[in-house]
Amino acid sequence: MRCPSCHQGETDVIDSREAEDGDIRRRRECKRCGFRFTTYETPFLDYPAVVKKDGRREKFDRKKIVSGIEKATEKRPVTGKEIDELVERIERRLLESGLREVTSREIGELVMEGLKKLDKVAYIRFASVYRAFQDPGEFATEAKKIRSPRSGK
Repeated sequence: MRCPSCHQGETDVIDSREAEDGDIRRRRECKRCGFRFTTYETPFLDYPAVVKKDGRREKFDRKKIVSGIEKATEKRPVTGKEIDELVERIERRLLESGLREVTSREIGELVMEGLKKLDKVAYIRFASVYRAFQDPGEFATEAKKIRSPRSGK
């Protein structure tokens, strides 16, 4: 890391900690002039490419997953923290898979799996758009599949 003051290339890391957004914040000091400065490092994560229904390939975009989940959980008792945790679990599974490519369908299935555990109404909302339900019977069929055994019906 070059010193922003004297442009010399040798600096010492004085302090390192995780920033709020997950980046790594480092306080550095130049060995030559003593100038102190802060740097932020973002870990590089090698996500698989996303293969769309039409065969196009896109870069993985966390924001798209968050957006879909937020729409499904709108006005539901689901916190932002729960949404973040669900998205992180999905990201972790994709990274751990070691795959170079993943279909958008597989990502959708991971989202539905997580929503089913988090909030059943949000799950039905997401599934209705994701699976393109055409009539109320499809809603009813999906609701019967996930109905709690304690519901009595």
